Amino acid sequence: MEKERVEMLRRIQEVEFACIDLNLYLDTHPTDKRALMDYNSYTYQLMMLKKQYESIYGPMTNFGYAQSQYPWAWIEDPWPWEIEY
Repeated sequence: MEKERVEMLRRIQEVEFACIDLNLYLDTHPTDKRALMDYNSYTYQLMMLKKQYESIYGPMTNFGYAQSQYPWAWIEDPWPWEIEY
């Protein structure tokens, strides 16, 4: 199961990078419809991937960015940044 967790985190990182890259591009090319469509597509994928990850492994972030199942899951380890790749 640990392999699937790492693979899911890597996919989240890949999609998140695409969102950041497209965000920066759109800052200088705001009328590029194709880039905006790609950005929206990647943003949706990112939301779904994070939701899927959190439903299996618990919250990725805290302070109101992700809901938690009972019992409070934020204290469960390893936290996403502690996983060895």
